[in-house]
Parts: sequence; structure tokens; C-alpha cells
Amino acid sequence: MIWEKKTVDSTKVRQISETYGIDLIPASILERRGVAQHDEIMFFLESDLTFLHNPFLFEDMEIAVDRILDAAAEGEKVRIFGDRDVDGMTSTVIMQEGLSELGIDVTWKLPEGDEPYGLTKEGVLQFFEEDGTLIITVDCGISNHAEIAYAAELGIDTIVVDHHLSDTLLPPALAIINPKIEGCGYPFPHLAGCGVAVKLIWALRFAKTDLYKQEMVLLHAEPGNGTVIIQAAKLENLMEIDRLTEEIVPGVLNLQKSRLADFLLGLPILTYNRDLEFRQLRDAFGPKVDIHLIDAAPEIWKVFPSLTGKSLPRLKKISKSMKYKQGGGQELDAFISLFNAYIKAKYPSLSVQYSELLDLVAIGTIADMMPMKNENRILVKNGMDQLNSGNRPSLAAYLTEQNLIGKRLSTTDIGWQVSPSFNAAGRLGVPQIAVQMLLSRDQTRQAELARELIKLNRERKRIGEEAWERLYPKAAKSLTDHHNKLIVLNDKKLHRGITGIIATRLLNQYRVPAVVIAHLEEKMIGSVRSNLSMNVKDFLAQFEDLLIDYGGHPQAGGFSVKPHNFEGFLKRVWNASKELEGLKSEERLDIDAEIPASYMTPELIKVVEMLEPYGEEHRPLQFLLRNAVLQEVTVMGTGNVRHLRLLVRTGTLAWPAVFWRAGDRLDMDFALGDHVDMVFRLGRNYFKNTETLQLTVLDLMRTGAASIKE
Repeated sequence: MIWEKKTVDSTKVRQISETYGIDLIPASILERRGVAQHDEIMFFLESDLTFLHNPFLFEDMEIAVDRILDAAAEGEKVRIFGDRDVDGMTSTVIMQEGLSELGIDVTWKLPEGDEPYGLTKEGVLQFFEEDGTLIITVDCGISNHAEIAYAAELGIDTIVVDHHLSDTLLPPALAIINPKIEGCGYPFPHLAGCGVAVKLIWALRFAKTDLYKQEMVLLHAEPGNGTVIIQAAKLENLMEIDRLTEEIVPGVLNLQKSRLADFLLGLPILTYNRDLEFRQLRDAFGPKVDIHLIDAAPEIWKVFPSLTGKSLPRLKKISKSMKYKQGGGQELDAFISLFNAYIKAKYPSLSVQYSELLDLVAIGTIADMMPMKNENRILVKNGMDQLNSGNRPSLAAYLTEQNLIGKRLSTTDIGWQVSPSFNAAGRLGVPQIAVQMLLSRDQTRQAELARELIKLNRERKRIGEEAWERLYPKAAKSLTDHHNKLIVLNDKKLHRGITGIIATRLLNQYRVPAVVIAHLEEKMIGSVRSNLSMNVKDFLAQFEDLLIDYGGHPQAGGFSVKPHNFEGFLKRVWNASKELEGLKSEERLDIDAEIPASYMTPELIKVVEMLEPYGEEHRPLQFLLRNAVLQEVTVMGTGNVRHLRLLVRTGTLAWPAVFWRAGDRLDMDFALGDHVDMVFRLGRNYFKNTETLQLTVLDLMRTGAASIKE
């Protein structure tokens, strides 16, 4: 294994440290990971919801909001169609609760048993027979062209709320809210389905305020070099839609002949400190200038008393958001940022109460392996806070059954101890159990359903282990048959709900993409899992003419194929495997920072937790420590797989550590008492209600023996 520590530019590291007020170690980590742009750094260092993108950036958001509000006003029946995975479940709950709070007659449906993914014509027809008039898909729908067209024929409108990759042809829905659609207007394409759903809920809540669809102008004037510089931004739904900057030489131009006059025409004009702004305008256009200005400062000060009396230039200096503006931003930018924060604080449904939804967003985003970057970081960070505060009784009931109450949950805990039981329900064809638990308001029922979920997960593990023992011996031959670049396994006894689990295990074991296929009565169902060497959606697109349907993400997807096309499909997959990238020659271990012995203190955990949350495309930090001493070594486990529990001394401190699957390396690569170099992760370990810091060793060699590429 090669240890690699990329060289960083020390000048850039110091700039990051000084600009954003962070220590050199986290600054070097950000630089080493290529997080260098202002907006990228912002999402790593900030957690306030005001830094999230505006949902009305979606081109179709107003259309969706208006249609849902009409449904509420007219007493229409609405049905949510979700998916059977964790993202689909959390999306369904978010949408169900959000529409219910509007008083809408709303029900939900997830695919059960062997029902296919997404909308079905049978589901549409059933809803039509119940006098339904509006369908909202969550975490699905973008590929349901025929089903949405059928709904339209029956007089049912459809709003698609999805995040999956689309075909060139979009379905004939009334509105499509999907950040992956080209031209959708949204700046971040990697929201989970639950993230898209919660954006729609925010927009619906905003639509209940007096500001919905109301244009306004925020204006600021300041002295220039013998001139007056006037800046104005036009906002609608708190979103900047136009901006004007005009530099006026006093006494040369009256207001009516300026570009500003047309820009302001017919709109309310908000300023920060009306008297000061009006004096600047009179300097520019003369004493007879007549502009009605609304002073926003007094109202802002009521919500943020600590800002009372502070000028706009002063606010710009202390504004968090201005640190991340190119060139430090302008005073008008500070006013816009402050006004946004004021509105969100004024309406708790857009801020404090909105954050209460984000526990489900955190779970769904982590489970769906969405990139932990951009606004996903803020959504998940706030969601983890909600989870750890125990504000959702139904989740608290589940965590109690899992013996996780009282533990500070991490994103790793979500991936390993929370989402698997939810996924198990979906894989075994009963996703409604998880949704019912999350929606339940009865404590006894919550606990019953939580226990049922845990029981389903045990059953899923049993089925999975039996399948793994049966299929694993066939994997090596399949890899050889497919040019050492792909594994393809199909099995008539395989439960359709665990194809993804087996494919993931094969990917992790062999480090090549894997295709695992189950046989049903009328079709074959398959899952594909990939590393960065193969885009799953593009791979499956090659066989579109043979497939009933397919979809997914770049690294995970699924498909179904008719029996009469199956042999042809397998043959073409074999041919396509020739063109794949194949195995990497040697595994690489990336190092984020080398930690001198003097810095190896409990304070290091602050660096780890500063850069949380971790997840897809932002793995946990990996540190290098040189010349430590193996003070104690204990072997754990029996049989072929043995682990090591270590006590590692550096300086005056001894650190407990675990080194998984390393039992056979003891007394070969290292031994008790050796001086060693190691790459490790640092985290908190909870045992019998006691919390300690613990190292998780990723690799360890005698000092000087490791291959380190710098």
C-alpha cells in the first residue's frame, strides 16, 4: 500500500488560515483536498441555514407551489408516490407532513413486494378511481413518461420531485423539480431526493408569507470620488433577479433621466438607515429628489437587537457571508444577506421550525451516498444536530431500541446502525413499516414498528449471508471471464431485495464494478455498484434496447430485463466489460496531514469535528504519525479474521487504537515494542456510557518501512 501526502502551497495555507480565522492544520487539509474557492470553503466552515440556496432558483418551483396551494384551497385529493429505499422513505415522510400542515387531503404510496420502482399505471388508475387529482412523486418519477402521460389523460396533474438522472425526453409533468435537469436553474445538482423534497416544503411555507411573488428593491448609496455610487438589487422570493450600479456626478443628471428611475418604478424600495441614504440621493440628484424609501433597519434591529445602531459599513466588516464574497463583497451585498437572515428569523417556519425537518434529510442524504459537499454539508450538519437533540419522538423510539440514545451520533452511525434497518424494510418489500413508524404519533406504536424494523434487518442479514456463501465462490471465475474488469452474477434463488448488498460487497472485496441479478417470474432484476472507474447510468444505457427500465446514480443503479432478452444482455455486458478501466495496480492511502508528536493531543478531535460531516467525496480525515511506540498489543477475534487492539504511545500520551483485519500482520510488519509509523483516523468511542478518544489504524509499519509518496 502506498501512502500519499500531496504537497501543499504554504502561502495558500496561510491565506486560508488568516482569511477565515482557522488554524494551520485545518487550513492545510482544505488546501490539500482542493477546497480553495470562497464558496467551497464557506460550506465547510458554516452551518447557518441562511447559506442554503434559494429553492425558487428551480425554474418550475412557482408552478409547483401554486398548484399545491390550489389543491389545498379546493380540497383536492393528493397522493405521494415514493421509492422503497431510505431516501424515498424520508422524502415521503417530509412531503406527507409538509402537505398535511397545509390541510391537504394527502396519502402516500411506496412500492411493496415485487412492485416496480416509480409510478405505475395501476397506481395511477387506483388514485383516479378514488377521485384523486394531483400526484407528487418523490425520489422517483423522472423516467415515468408513459405513466405521467396516462395520468394526464385521466385529468390528473403530476409534479415530479426527483434527483435521478433523466433521459433527453422529460416526462409530461406539470412541474419538474430536479437539480440534475439541464436548465433547471438550480446551482447544485447533487441533492438527495429528500433534499429536493425539503426545498419544496420551504417554498410552500414561504408562499404563506406576504413576500411570495412580491418584487422589491434594496438600495444603497455611498460617496465615490466626487460622485455618488448608487447600487440597487431587485429581489423576488428573496432571490436577486436584477442589479443596477450607477455612478452619478452631483448636479449633472436628474433622477428621471437616470437608469435608476426605470429600475425603481412601481416597486417598494428598502434601505438600511433611510435618512443617511436619502442624503446621498439628494447629493446625487438635488434637493428636490422625491423617492419613497422604507427604512428596514428598525425592523431588523427588533429581530437582531445586537445590531442596533450599527452602520452598513460596520455590518459588512462583521458579516460572515462577506468573508466568502470575491473581493470581500459590497455594502449592498451585506444588506441583502442581512435582509435574508431577517426574513428567515422573522418567520420561524423558514428557519428554526424548518431545521426540525433536517434529521430526515441527513438520514436520506447519507444513506443515498450523496456527495458531502456544497449545501449538503449544511443540511446534514443541521440534521445531525436535530438527531442528537432527540426532537423527533418516532426516531427517538427507534434509537432507543438500537441502544443509541445518549450517544452523539455521527454520519458513520447513520450509515451502519440507522439506515440499514430502514433499507431492510424496503429490500424485503415492506417499506411502509418504516414510513408508518416515522409518521406515527403513538409511542407504543412507534416502539412496535421500531422493533419490527430491527427484526427485518436481522432477517435481511440472514438472507444476505446465505446468498453470499452461495455466490462468493463464483465471483473469482466471473471476474476472470469478464477480463478482470467486472463481476456479473445471477442466481435463481436470490432475493431481489439484496442484489445491491451483494454487489456492494463484491465491489469492496474485488475493487471492480459488480452486477448482481435476481430472477423473478416475469423478469430479471439487477443491481450495479461501481467505483469511479465506471458510470453506472452510462453503462446501463448501452443496453437500453434490451431493458424494461433502468436508472440510478453514477456509482449505483438498477435495471430489469425480460427473460427472452436475458442471454443477449449477458453477452453484450461481456463485450462491454472489455472497455472498462480494470483493477488498479496498488491501493493508495491518502494522508490529510502529518501530526507532529507535540500536536498529538486530545485537541486534535476539534479539527476532526470542525470538518464534519463526512461522507461521499469527503471521507473522514486520515493523519500520519511517525515514530510512535507499540506499548500494548491484544489480538481480538478467532478464525481467519483477527483484529488488533493497541495502545500507542507518542510523547507523554498513550492512545487506545484498533486495527481491523490486521491479526496476520503482527510479528511480520510490526511487533510489540516497535517504533512505528501509522496512518489513522481519530474518533469518539462509546462503551458502557463512557466516552473516550480512539484511533482507528488504517495502516501501520515499522518506522521508516512505509512507502510514502510526497
